[in-house]
Amino acid sequence: HLLFFLLFVGPFNCFASYSRATELFYSLNEGLPAGVLIGSLARDLRLPTATVQHLAAPQPPLSFTLASRGLGGQYVQLDNRSGELHTSAVEIDREALCVESNGATIFGGAAAVSSSSSPSSESCLLLLDVLVLPQEYFRLVKVKIAIRDVNDNAPRFPVPHIHLSVPENAPVNTRLAIEHPALDPDVGTNGVQTYRLRDNYGVFTLDVEENESGERTPYLIVMGALDRETREEYVTVIVAEDGGTPPLVGSATLTIGISDINDNCPQFSDSQLNITLYGNSSLGTHVATVHAVDMDLGSNAQITYSYSQKVPQPSRDLFYLDESTGAITLSSKVDGDTPRLHRLIILGNGPGCIPAVITVLVTIIKVMMRPPEVVPRFIANEVEGVVYLKELEPINTPIAFFTIKDPDEKYKVNCYLDGDGPFRLSPYKPYNNEYLLETTKPLDYETQQLYEISVVAWNSEGFQVNKIIKVQVLDDNDNSPVFSQQLIELSIEENNVPNAFLTKLHATDADSGERGQVSYFLGPDAPSYFSLDKTTGVLTVSTQLDREEKEKYRYTVKAVDSGFPPRESIATVTITVLDKNDNSPRFINKDFSFFVPENFPGFGEIGVISVTDADAGQNGWVALSVLNGSDIFVIDTGKGVLRAKVSLDREQQSSYVLWIEAVDGGDPALSSTAKITILLLDINDNPPLVLFPQSNMSYLLVLPSTLPGSPITEVYAVDKDTGMNAVIAYSIIGRRGPRPESFRIDSKTGNITLEESLMQNDYGLYRLLVKVSDHGYPEPLHSTIMVNLFVNDTVSNESYIESLLRKEPDISIEEKQPQISIEPTHKKMESASCMPTLVALSIISLGSISLVTGMGIYICLRKGKKHQRADENLEVQIPLNGRISLHMLEKKPVEISNI
Repeated sequence: HLLFFLLFVGPFNCFASYSRATELFYSLNEGLPAGVLIGSLARDLRLPTATVQHLAAPQPPLSFTLASRGLGGQYVQLDNRSGELHTSAVEIDREALCVESNGATIFGGAAAVSSSSSPSSESCLLLLDVLVLPQEYFRLVKVKIAIRDVNDNAPRFPVPHIHLSVPENAPVNTRLAIEHPALDPDVGTNGVQTYRLRDNYGVFTLDVEENESGERTPYLIVMGALDRETREEYVTVIVAEDGGTPPLVGSATLTIGISDINDNCPQFSDSQLNITLYGNSSLGTHVATVHAVDMDLGSNAQITYSYSQKVPQPSRDLFYLDESTGAITLSSKVDGDTPRLHRLIILGNGPGCIPAVITVLVTIIKVMMRPPEVVPRFIANEVEGVVYLKELEPINTPIAFFTIKDPDEKYKVNCYLDGDGPFRLSPYKPYNNEYLLETTKPLDYETQQLYEISVVAWNSEGFQVNKIIKVQVLDDNDNSPVFSQQLIELSIEENNVPNAFLTKLHATDADSGERGQVSYFLGPDAPSYFSLDKTTGVLTVSTQLDREEKEKYRYTVKAVDSGFPPRESIATVTITVLDKNDNSPRFINKDFSFFVPENFPGFGEIGVISVTDADAGQNGWVALSVLNGSDIFVIDTGKGVLRAKVSLDREQQSSYVLWIEAVDGGDPALSSTAKITILLLDINDNPPLVLFPQSNMSYLLVLPSTLPGSPITEVYAVDKDTGMNAVIAYSIIGRRGPRPESFRIDSKTGNITLEESLMQNDYGLYRLLVKVSDHGYPEPLHSTIMVNLFVNDTVSNESYIESLLRKEPDISIEEKQPQISIEPTHKKMESASCMPTLVALSIISLGSISLVTGMGIYICLRKGKKHQRADENLEVQIPLNGRISLHMLEKKPVEISNI
């Protein structure tokens, strides 16, 4: 704000008024939330507010607009009316916006060069151009917002492990720069300020140097003496800390390695060795070995051995010194002129060191006789004293001949074999002093690979000589691979992913080298979708397995070694495919149809619903339930038996459609449904119902002039049953009147007609007892109705007629079955001898017709169509629902009272 004040009260104010341009500086911390006030342009530019404008002459309102919404515009919100500048929802991150480079603060591709007018050389500036309108106050305002750094970043080392090497002879106060200093994106005091060591071991400390650009570099300072031979490495943690409040820290592992210098020389543990040597020792006899130690490493610790110049040449010629190992051996034969005492001064030489000195005193004891000699002649393959024999060589395989003799030929020499193993040394006759070394049983490489035996020869004076022989057994391919399990039992869930891992086979072969390398192969009985890695023995399956297709797999695998000829062994693999609930219950039919006779007793078995589930165990358990009609029907879950709780009446409902759901026991459960159609077969349980005449007391006037063959009236009846049970026949079973044979009834239609002309003496009341019978099986049902016909010209006395009707008629019943034939016949059956046959044939025909009719009803219900028979003489169809069609309703009963 002081800068703002100087801006407007100083000479710059005059310049701004002249140029109509102004600069404003603001500053704020990074990371502030949205809505924080940065500054008010109207107030800081001393522009008149709305209140001042209201008191003065009316002026257009002020308007503030960002001239360009560059990268800086996304971080601020400018109120167009008040000119207040606030932070936006986009959080300002100074480290992401600004990167110090060549003295310029760079953000978003724009640069504001640091100058004396900017807050500081470390400023990160947002540049905004704001236009102030209207014309009376027009100006371009350059707004610079300095983003202040906050301590929101901890120091971080570029590598997690820092290695530093210090020579062990480094003097105190030696300074070594740590090449990977910590980095902190924050600036100023929020950047890295100090470094420290968590453990300095009393010999190290840290110092920090700052260069001209302000970068701080840590230096390791040696505070004490170092000795690599005492400790060759120090591991500690270097911690960098910034100057924020509170301070943030970062760390890395610092490993300080102490490099070796040649500060140690060879040293012998002893200053003198005393050695005794027999004068009869053979050439190459080991005399002694000297050994010096240098505590340094690498080339600094290399030691060579040499004779001192004080050692005389005869001693040098007699004893050979290996300059690398320090081994001393006898290199010349000892004779009578050889001195008996030798003083060997040996030097241990190291690079840049004074040699270490050791003295070896060798005393030679003169021997008057020579020891026995053992001369081998090898039969088996021998290289440098090692005999090579194949395993499984037969018994008594010869190895070598040994000649045992006394060089002086004065003493008797004996020999024997010393050592363990299947070997035997025996005299080889008929020669003297010849011995044969041979095997006593087959060798086994897997039991023991190397034998060391000695042929010992001694004479009668007690002198003896040992000849050491090493026998190396060569491996042969005599072992087959052995599986860890002969029966490998595996299991895997069905629907596995392709190339699923099954197991890793393991077989071992006791042979060595290539003979013991095992390869794995599938047997010829293995399915093609199983694969076995030849080298690793990993068994996989390349496809998905389906338990319902195959639950068990059994095949062989082979393990074959690489010997010649190869040997193999066989194991058996059994794989059990475990079930998953991947199959829904399945009905044997999608639609089930059952034919049930009506009046079937409650809880009787209607039918069995067969359902299967290919899964196993609980996944294959199936529970059945009725989705609809459960108040009438019930199903046995275990057996699938469908039952009705109550007796069913076809006349109330002729068919039922149920949906049965089958749910398995899996988790989650799977289900399926099936459609069940129940068709009720008709039973002759309803007698014909006479609709006309309506009463036995009704009558009809028949005029005497009625011509023969004329229809008089009709009997109309219906039957609620169906099929043959609803086929109705009409017959007159009783008559009374002056001449009752004058009327006849059609057995099919129930029409009553006049047969003969009526005479004068035929006047009067005729009463016809009509039997209406169905063709039900096994027992037809019938109803009767009295048809009253009054033959007269007029009805003059109704009460008289009614009185006659009220009297009980004396009518004899004529039991005569109505005849309905498919083919009309005009011949009368005059013989009663055919009646039993006709009755039997009728029963058979009725049964066949009932069966055909039931099947026809089922087909009609399945196809949803109704067929009407063309020949109405064969059968009378009655609607199943018991309703009377329109043409039936037109046949109204005759009202007697209107006659």
